[in-house]
Amino acid sequence: MTKNNKIEKKKSPMQNITINIPECYDDNIQKLIGMGLVSSRSEAIRTAIREYLQKEYSVNLELLEFFKDEKED
Repeated sequence: MTKNNKIEKKKSPMQNITINIPECYDDNIQKLIGMGLVSSRSEAIRTAIREYLQKEYSVNLELLEFFKDEKED
């Protein structure tokens, strides 16, 4: 398959935010990056937030169509 034939995955627009986290959280994120489990801090934090929202609020978020884009993939 050539580069032109690949279907590009539609990405949601990203928002740039600043957060403060305990140093121990960052230390552990750096360990995950070193192990190759995540590629960046941003990816680790996005994954943690997504999993938290799915676990804690999935019923309400489905009503708000929060996961709509993920189901269409």
